[in-house]
Amino acid sequence: MDLLLILTYAALCITIFKVFNIPLNKWTVPTAVLGGVVLIGTLILLMNYNHPFTQIGNQVYSTTPVVSGVRGRVIDVPVTANQPLKQGDVLFTIDPIPYEAEVAKKKAQIKEASQGALGLESSLQEAMSAKNKAIAERDKAQREFARYQRGYDKGAFTEQQLDTRRQAYKAAESAVNVSSAKVEQAELALDSEIGGENTTVARLLAELRQAEFDLEQTVVRAPTNGFATQLALRPGVMAVPLPLAPVMTFVHTEDVFYTAAFRQNSLQRLQPGYEAEFLFRALPGKVFKGEVVETIPAIGESQFQARGTLLGTDALRTSGRVFVKLKINDDLSDYHLPLGTAVEVAVYSDKFTHVSIMRKVLIRMKSWQNYLYLDH
Repeated sequence: MDLLLILTYAALCITIFKVFNIPLNKWTVPTAVLGGVVLIGTLILLMNYNHPFTQIGNQVYSTTPVVSGVRGRVIDVPVTANQPLKQGDVLFTIDPIPYEAEVAKKKAQIKEASQGALGLESSLQEAMSAKNKAIAERDKAQREFARYQRGYDKGAFTEQQLDTRRQAYKAAESAVNVSSAKVEQAELALDSEIGGENTTVARLLAELRQAEFDLEQTVVRAPTNGFATQLALRPGVMAVPLPLAPVMTFVHTEDVFYTAAFRQNSLQRLQPGYEAEFLFRALPGKVFKGEVVETIPAIGESQFQARGTLLGTDALRTSGRVFVKLKINDDLSDYHLPLGTAVEVAVYSDKFTHVSIMRKVLIRMKSWQNYLYLDH
């Protein structure tokens, strides 16, 4: 673009000199050169600041490393690489036999524990019946003791006979206390198996839910719509639930956005809604229109995290670029552009709009230059 401006200005100066018969001397020539430097330099500076351009841009996308939820040997991989999948489609299956056996084991233990709980309930009923019997015998002994007491007061019974009835009443009262204790013991045993927080049945039910969850994890499904790419997983591979050992990469199908890195100089000219133009190295001679979506409100080079050492001066000697999120409004369905395709972007602000024509000419020239490349 610089050369184009210089040649245009030179042609204009030659035309003016010839039309107006301006002599070439030590005053006119330096004046024309200096005027060209000032004019072209001012136009370029206005263009670079108000209508920034960057060669650093890409179409960005999200991926998820797929990690199995349980350990086991892969027995089936029904997906095909790079083929569209819907949320819930099976990605691969782990041998479920060990987990099916665990579920069956827990169910059997729950049944056994439940039967034990029924036995404890029967014991409680038996203890309560014994208590009721003891209460009845105590009441009978109490009535006998009261009758003998009245007879003794009238002289009908001896003191030995009265004491015998008193001791029988005390024995019946003790039997009631023993029966009450047995009832409480049976209730505690029953509660410890059914109603308490640490019951055998409740624990086994929780273990069963965990076992059933593990069994479900033997079938790994697509988290969203998307596709699996660079698929190397095959039956026989041992899958382990470790974050550092994913078995495949899942690419999500989402709205297509682009991210470009601009110099911080033009940060105030990168507002949402501003017009943008895109050129792809993969599509020489073509320019596409779009707009700025947002400016990412953080620069990665300046981040710091909690650690055991203090930051030094070098940590502040960074000059990272500003990331800008953009989208293309033109239809790209006719072009084969894989996710992650490189892009160059120009943004046109609403300041000095008449200078934007220079940037538009320049970006189209660069697009045509993409036809010219050599493999080394």
